Amino acid sequence: MAGFKSCDEWKPFIAMIAIDFCFAVVNILLKKVLDQGINHLVLITYRLSISTIFLAPIGYFWERNSRPKLTPRILCYLFCSSIVGSSLTQYFFLLGIQYTSATFACAFINMVPVITFIMALPFRIETVNLKSKSGRAKILGSVICVGGALLLTLYKGIPLFNPHPHSQAMAPTMAHAIKLSSSRRAERWTIGCLALIVGTLLWSSWFIIQSHVGKRFPCQYSSTAIMSFFGAIQSAILSLFISRDFSRWVLKGKVEIITVLYAGIVGSGLCFVGMAWCVKKRGPVFTSAFSPLVQIIAAFFDIPILHEQLTLGSLLGSIVVIIGLYILLWGKNREMQKCASKVAQEVIEIREQEAQLQAIRVSCDSSCPEDK
Repeated sequence: MAGFKSCDEWKPFIAMIAIDFCFAVVNILLKKVLDQGINHLVLITYRLSISTIFLAPIGYFWERNSRPKLTPRILCYLFCSSIVGSSLTQYFFLLGIQYTSATFACAFINMVPVITFIMALPFRIETVNLKSKSGRAKILGSVICVGGALLLTLYKGIPLFNPHPHSQAMAPTMAHAIKLSSSRRAERWTIGCLALIVGTLLWSSWFIIQSHVGKRFPCQYSSTAIMSFFGAIQSAILSLFISRDFSRWVLKGKVEIITVLYAGIVGSGLCFVGMAWCVKKRGPVFTSAFSPLVQIIAAFFDIPILHEQLTLGSLLGSIVVIIGLYILLWGKNREMQKCASKVAQEVIEIREQEAQLQAIRVSCDSSCPEDK
């Protein structure tokens, strides 16, 4: 029994590692097709539509006996969850990935646990006791993470790799063209950073909303299918409102088809189901705490395959964010251990009181004569 209990405790960890690996692959594929010119909202619509088609039958048959009634309040929560977690978050992150890189975008995802923690405070999902070490660690970790995010945004630094060692021998005209191109890239980089900041805020908000959805509608497949359905409709309407050019909806080449299928089934389908399950089991902060792993995995693919440049500012900012993140997690873990020991002590005291009461009853029954 102890072995099975230990295995159950490790399931959320294993699930989040698998989810982060899938997300890293999704980000690399999305960067590839975005550079080829696919429209953001068209990509999101296809991705969420495939996710809906894939998850709807599973949710209907798998959870039909345990699924609670869909009330208007639950549908409203799911609709808001789809806006925040599916439509807008994906749009801003795709914009950020296109204008920066997959690895850099993953660095901003590392901010999600801290923003989630800060947002959870007003809703009493998280608490801070400044008199304890764990409370001070949570505050310190949050401040360090915010500093790392500012470093990521404001300081780019020198490139750490030199993909073109012969660039110094280029002609003056070519050098001038590269200078102009660098200026345009700097402008795009700024827009990408702003988009990633907005995406990070929205993504953190989704974890808060999902914690409420999980309590009222604890069916991961059904809720994710409904959320994807709402998100697909929202993205399609917004895309058609912006442009009526239907040629943008035609997928070109095997890479775009594979990306849409993989991002829909795995990225928006199974990964969202897994995260919803982990939020239900361990809470929003635990689930979002594994985000740094996405950046590490993405870097292994991003630099050698897509030949993206890694700058000093990105590296230093990512390190600072990860350090702050795990200071926060240390404080959170210490707080949970104290809470668990306190609950265990209370259980022991209650059992001792029950044993004493039982002993008193037995003593009274043995000393008092029975009524005739």
